[in-house]
Amino acid sequence: MDAVDKNLIYLAQTDTTAGFCSQNLKKLNAIKNRPENQPCLITVAKFGELKKLARVPKKYKNLVRKSQKTTILYPNLKAIRVVKDEKHAKFLVKFGWMYSTSANLHGQKFNLEFAKNVVDVIADSEFSEKQASRIFKLSKNKIKKIR
Repeated sequence: MDAVDKNLIYLAQTDTTAGFCSQNLKKLNAIKNRPENQPCLITVAKFGELKKLARVPKKYKNLVRKSQKTTILYPNLKAIRVVKDEKHAKFLVKFGWMYSTSANLHGQKFNLEFAKNVVDVIADSEFSEKQASRIFKLSKNKIKKIR
């Protein structure tokens, strides 16, 4: 997988679950039967990419750097997770950033056959559902746990 196409939908084992990954949000939402412009989690492998997408309030820089399997909702309303899982991070670094969502229809359980049938590229050979990431919402002075 040397050349990367940012419009393709990839099925990959993320750091938390089997997931659909792409830079094409509308296409991702369509295969999940969600509203076309529904926001989606963004995953990055490097803090440099995070800096391009959101400003981390100074008070929380250390928390963001040390957090694992944690999605942060930033003041600009972008939900971003820095992936530290070595295998998935290596996949992500080729793209810089990707939208990431669980590999299932909206509100349903993971179904491998469905997932394989709707993606353009299968990036991994083994898939499992793991615990969802924690979610925190940051503002300049407050942090709120959402999940």
